[in-house]
This record gives sequence, structure tokens and C-alpha cells, in this order.
Amino acid sequence: MAKRDGVTMVRETERKYEAVEDWELADPAGLLGFAAGTGPDEQELAAVYFDTPDLRLIREGITLRRREGGSDAGWHLKLPAGADSRQELRLPLGGTARRPPAELVALTRVYTRGAALAPVAELTTRRRRWVLADDGGQAIAELVDDHVTARSMGEQTTTVSWREVEVELAEHAQAKLLDRIERRLLQMGAQRAGSSSKLGRLLADRTPAGVSAAKAKRTRSAGDVVRAYLASQVRQLRRYDPLVRQDAPDAVHQMRVAARRMRSTLQAFGRILDRDQTRDVTTELKWVAGELGGARDAEVMAERFTAILAEFPDELKLGPVEAAFTRSFERRQADARAAALAALNSDRYLALHDRLDALLADPPLTNRASRKAKTELPKSVRRAYRRVESRMADADRQPPGPERDVALHETRKAAKRLRYATEAVEPTLGKPAARLRKRLKAVQQLLGDHQDTAVSRPVLRELAVQAHLDGGNGFTYGLMYAAEAARAEQAEKSLPATWKQMRKRKNTAWLYA
Repeated sequence: MAKRDGVTMVRETERKYEAVEDWELADPAGLLGFAAGTGPDEQELAAVYFDTPDLRLIREGITLRRREGGSDAGWHLKLPAGADSRQELRLPLGGTARRPPAELVALTRVYTRGAALAPVAELTTRRRRWVLADDGGQAIAELVDDHVTARSMGEQTTTVSWREVEVELAEHAQAKLLDRIERRLLQMGAQRAGSSSKLGRLLADRTPAGVSAAKAKRTRSAGDVVRAYLASQVRQLRRYDPLVRQDAPDAVHQMRVAARRMRSTLQAFGRILDRDQTRDVTTELKWVAGELGGARDAEVMAERFTAILAEFPDELKLGPVEAAFTRSFERRQADARAAALAALNSDRYLALHDRLDALLADPPLTNRASRKAKTELPKSVRRAYRRVESRMADADRQPPGPERDVALHETRKAAKRLRYATEAVEPTLGKPAARLRKRLKAVQQLLGDHQDTAVSRPVLRELAVQAHLDGGNGFTYGLMYAAEAARAEQAEKSLPATWKQMRKRKNTAWLYA
């Protein structure tokens, strides 16, 4: 559990089950084979759910509600966070206000695009709640037996009732515990619920299911495969948007990677999606990745400098080095975060998402897009592979110095494009593509280490100069600069062997089959 700007963040991992009406859950702990348990607690819950008129939130697996009763009454925004998990953001009820708090509304902006939020459903729940414990008495899961009455709101209303059982893991419990509990529940006649949320169940007829991941993996045409990969990255971009706004760990990095993957895919598969018609989208993806880049670069550099300094004995830390880093990077990170949030709050950013929706709904497919993926897609990946070879050859021709640093950075960018293209076709091409991707990752890591030092060394030199101007000592910064230079040298020494491994026939033969 964490708290930022008054918003409490909780990660919940749970599963829901259709309950048999004549079930008697007098002792869930005993029925499920646990050492102990407490309960039941009796609760009466009342919740109103908010969404746009066309249900943009619930279509993405997101719920925003105002709930009264129970131990966690308040405003709740639930965001997808992987299998069986959601990130829940909570605010207190705050008096009698019935409109969603601005703090939570802002986190849904990438989905609502400014559309008004209004009540779409109200649910009342009679709940019995048990806490399951292990042999040491430590709480490991919560089981609730809910009798739900739900009413949709709007021009037409529907009222339905049902009973369901929900199992939620305690904070430090292992996910495999859910499997153990599920086996027992299925033996008792339960079935997995068709929806992960009560609201989703109520509004199922208004929110048709999309194409499943399994179905996407069985697609045969080149266009289908590329489109499915792009769709997955659009979901990733949007998933991390509210987490970036909450300054969640690694959120900026993941969101930036999603933008880069989409841009690389559109560039690498220009034979499948008409390059002229996607050029504007790639431009905007480059822009948003760049706006997020400052925040990510400052984060990486701060972590790197802290790690280097931690390796030095105290006698080599002359002057207030840690304090200087804190001042410098707090300012850098604050400025970079402000720039990132300004981009996410801009009309330009929302327009990008409208373009992405249009791209997925009606992609500019070429004639090649209808061909079999296994025969057509390797041709595009091969072109990206040759681009990397060309960039590496150019870097090899450069003498040590700034020009070689730039050439290696261009090689790194080409390697990223190739890696993402390979990743896109991996579900279709299988192990051969996976082998190349893994080898590419090793090459990219070395090139990334080299580039990080190319960016960090000027900053260390700047800090050393500032320390001198302030009457301090730049000795420690000089040692850190040397450490970064040694890191760059080691990356270059390791690169030829790693590059050779990547180019082996067993990794690349499928590109020429």
C-alpha cells in the first residue's frame, strides 16, 4: 500500500466465482484446508459507478465508483494490472459530494478524452467476509460471499440479482495460493465468473468482448499479426498513463517503451501498413516518447550515479557529493516530470490516441498484408536486420571519439527497431524469432551501457566544474567520470563477441528461408 498526493494505492489480486445458491459456507477455512480463519463479518455495501455514456472505462476493464459501507468506504478507481490483478486508487468520501473527485477523473483522461462521467449503475451488496490464515496465524487471503442486487442507469434500466464468491490475496501472499483455493472451490461446484467485476457482469450486453489474445496468436495473415501487436502496445501505453501521473515506479519507462515499440513496428512493417499513411502517427509517437525521455533519463542517471558512489569508500568522497547530487537531480527530475505531465495533459496527446484508435479500426493495409504471416513478415524483419548491419559497419569505421559514440548510438536505435520487429512476429515464427530477440537484447544492452556513459560523462564534468566554481573539490566527480569511461570501454570490448553470437546462422536463418 502506498500514498501519493492524498490518493491511497493498493494492488489487489483476486478471482470471482459463480456461487451455487444452496452453498453453505459456515467454515470456509476448514472447507478449503486452511489452519485458521476469522469471520464472518456482516457488511452492507452500496456503490454508484461512473462512466461515459458509451462506457469507455468498463470497456477497458476500468471501474470508478463511490461506495458506502464496509471497511474501505470511499471513491475507488480500479485499473488493470495484469492477470487477476488491478491497481486500486482510493480517496475518502469527502462529505456529501456525489461527483467523482478531480484527482481520479484526471487519471481516466486517456480513456474518456474529455467526455463527461455520469452514474451508469448502482449496486447493493450483502456481504459475509472471512479472513483465511496460515499455520502461524498470518492472514493470507480474504473470502467473501456476496448477494448482489444491481441496477443499470440511463435511458433504459435493468435490475438483476446474483450470488458470487470472491477470493482476494493478502498483501504478501503468493499468487499460486489462488490456484490452490480455486481447485477446492471448483470441486465444490463453483465456476469462474465470466467477468472480473460486478459492473462488467451487469453491463455485459453493452460491452462486447474484444479479440482474445489466444485468437490473435492464431491469426494467419501478416496484417493480422502486425495489427494485433500494435493493439497490445496501445493498451500498454494507456495502462501506464495514469501510473505516470501518479509517479509510480517504472511507469515512465514502460510507457515510453510502448510508444517506441509502436513507432518501430510502423517503420519496420511499412510493407504491411502503408508507410505514407502512418507517417503522422510515427511522428507523434516520437514526440510523446521524447517528452517522457527527460523524466526517464534523469531517473536512470540518478540511479546510476548513486550506484557508482555507493562503491566508493568514504575517504574518496570529498565534499558534499551526495547533497550535490540530491540538489541537481531533484531539480532535473522535477523539471522533467513537469514536462511529461504537460505533454500528457495536452490536446496533442489526446489527438494521438484518437489517431491510434482510427489506425486500429481501419489500418492502411497493403496488398502484402493479406499474405501468410510466416512467409511475408520475415522479409520486413530482414530489412531491419540489414539496417543494423549497416549501422554497425559504419560504427566500426569510426575512430574512437564523439563520431564513434554517435555511430554506436545509431546502431543501438536500429537494433531496437529490429528487436521490436522480431518481438512482433515471435508469436507466429516461434523459437527462431525468440532466439534472435534474446541475442539482440544482449547487443542492445551493451550499446545502451555505452550510450548511458556518453550522456552521463558531460553531466559529471559539469558538476565538477560547478564544485570548483563554488570553492569545492571535484576529485570525486573525476573518479566517477573515470568509472563511466571504463564502463564505456568495457562495453566496446565486449561488443564484438556479443555481435558475433547474435549473427550466428541458427539465430538468423529464418530471415532468409
